[in-house]
Amino acid sequence: MGTPSFAVPVLDALYECREVEVAAVYTPPDRKRGRGQTLEACPVKARGEELGIPVVQPGTFRNAEAVSELESYRPDAIVVAAYGRLLPADVLAIPRYGCLNLHPSLLPKHRGPAPVAGAILAGDAVTGVSVMLLDEGMDTGPIVAQRERRVEDSNDAATLTETLFADGAALLIETLPGWAEGSVSAEAQDDERATYTSKLERADGMADWGLSAEILARRQRAYTPWPGLYTTWEGSELKLLEVAAVSGVNAEPGRVSSTSDYEIAVGTGDGLLAVRRLQLAGRRPSSGGDFLRGYPEFPGSMLV
Repeated sequence: MGTPSFAVPVLDALYECREVEVAAVYTPPDRKRGRGQTLEACPVKARGEELGIPVVQPGTFRNAEAVSELESYRPDAIVVAAYGRLLPADVLAIPRYGCLNLHPSLLPKHRGPAPVAGAILAGDAVTGVSVMLLDEGMDTGPIVAQRERRVEDSNDAATLTETLFADGAALLIETLPGWAEGSVSAEAQDDERATYTSKLERADGMADWGLSAEILARRQRAYTPWPGLYTTWEGSELKLLEVAAVSGVNAEPGRVSSTSDYEIAVGTGDGLLAVRRLQLAGRRPSSGGDFLRGYPEFPGSMLV
C-alpha cells in the first residue's frame, strides 16, 4: 500500500525479492490534476501496472466490500509505505504477520505527518527509518527494525525522504524473513520519549526575519519541495530557493545587504541569511548575481 514516487523503490524491492510474492498493490483513487482536471494515476499505481500486479483503489475501508476484497488476497503481510490513510482495526487484523509500515524517522521521535521535515527543523544530526507494526494509533505501534542515516547539510526534505525510503526498502527485505520465522521480534515504543510533527501548511514557509539565520536555513531545507521558504518584496512573492546561514555578522532583520562571499544576504534576528538562488513571482529562478543585474535596486530594500 503506497502512493508517491519515493514509495516506488519499496514496491520494486518486494517485487524483486525471491521470497516474496506481491499479490496486489493498493493506492488511493486517481485524482484530478492540472488545468484540464484530468485523472492522473499516482506513481505507485503506475509502477504496479508496469509490473503486471493487480492494482486496487478503494475510496475507503469503512465498508465490508473493500475489506472482503482485501481478505480475498489472503495476505501474509501488508506493507505500508506512505499510503496516506489510517487502516481500521478489521484491516489490521487480516494478515497473520500484521501490517508493517515504513516510517522515515527513528521512532518514537517525529511521529506524525512530517517526520523528515521535523528532523531537519530540529537540527538532528542523525535520523533514520523504522519498520513498525501498525496499530490503530498514529505511529504508535511496536518497532520491528530501525536503521540510522546521517543528516547531511546538503539534504533537504525531498532528497532525504528518497534516501530514507530506499534505506527502508532494503531494511524491509532484510527483516521480512526473520519476522515471518519468528526470529525477529517487535519492541514497544517508549511513549515518554515521543515527539510529534504537524501537517505542513502553506503559511509555514513565510520567512520570519526575526528568527536566526540558522533556523531560517533549516526551514528552507525542511520545506523543500513544499511549501518552500518565501518572503515578499515590493508586493510580490519572492521564493528563496537556496540559502546559507552566515554567523558573526548582523544587519537589520529583513534588510537586503551583501557579504564578501555572497552577493545577496538578508539580515535576521541572529546572523545573515545568504541567498544563492531565488525566484520572483512570474519569473524564472536565477542566481543571486543574475537577479541583481535584473533588479539593481534590490540591495538595501526591505523584505517582509
